[in-house]
Amino acid sequence: MIKLVLAGLWVCILTAGTSYGVAYWKENGSLLPAKDEYLDGLQYQKTRALSVPMVEGGAVQGYIVARFVYTVEAKTMHQLTVPPEPFVVDEAFRRIYADDKLDFRKLARYDLSGLTSVIKQRVNERMQADVVQDVLVEDFNYVSKEEFQKKP
Repeated sequence: MIKLVLAGLWVCILTAGTSYGVAYWKENGSLLPAKDEYLDGLQYQKTRALSVPMVEGGAVQGYIVARFVYTVEAKTMHQLTVPPEPFVVDEAFRRIYADDKLDFRKLARYDLSGLTSVIKQRVNERMQADVVQDVLVEDFNYVSKEEFQKKP
């Protein structure tokens, strides 16, 4: 009977010691290096394709099809409650649609760096923080109304 009690006591001491050792090891030291909750650096986020109608003479002549890439710090991106993509798309649409200097027939002469800097500035103003680090142009093309209606 005493052997059974001593064996039970030995198992309890062993279990308590092991639990304490694992908890201490998990809290203070690990074989693996501590990993950050979020990776440092920038994240690149693509916007959806944007189709902006080009109106001339009271009729739609075609569409500017654009896609942008914006950069956000990874830590900031994970802390945001609202993603910046809707703001980037909205600002891009507004700037392209309302720009009187945009000659959709000669896109090679359009100031894309001015467009991207204004988008970045306005998105950061609307989000009330420096969230977007940079805005890049992935795609910027003009498609006539006839080509746009021909879907393969």
